[in-house]
Amino acid sequence: MSDWEKSSTARVIPPARPRKLAKVPFVELADGRLQGVVSSGSDIERVYVSSVAAGTYAFACSTNNNRPCGGARGAYCKHIRALIGEAVLQYGAERVARYLRVETADGDGEPTAETLAAGMSAAHPPQGDTKAAAPVFSRFLRHLAYLELAPTTAPLPEMQWFPPTRAVA
Repeated sequence: MSDWEKSSTARVIPPARPRKLAKVPFVELADGRLQGVVSSGSDIERVYVSSVAAGTYAFACSTNNNRPCGGARGAYCKHIRALIGEAVLQYGAERVARYLRVETADGDGEPTAETLAAGMSAAHPPQGDTKAAAPVFSRFLRHLAYLELAPTTAPLPEMQWFPPTRAVA
């Protein structure tokens, strides 16, 4: 068993390329979707929770107050396109394409955010529901709370549910 498997911390995979967090502060490949939080371009207090389902490419985009995005009517809005772009920066285009099961027409080299979005759009994806918005936004807020903590090596109380590790014989 390696040292990281014995520790109480998770191994962090570094981003494929550095990214700026102002436009898309939270992006994840989870629950069978590419999902995340995208800042509004017009209102500093508004964010959008956007997602694209793997395989079907069903998409959803709504505000943090659960109001539907005006641009996501039958096609990917600018928030979803920004989410795809940041996912490519965070995880790499090949990993995002593999997770979403996107077939790109460009067989030469690594896919880009634009070719991924085009490949998914060509499938005429349905508009999905916004059920995932609340848990995604909740995880984003939890991540923000960790940023406000002072640096320490002391255990965090909410992480104490992990079972104690035992020596392996």
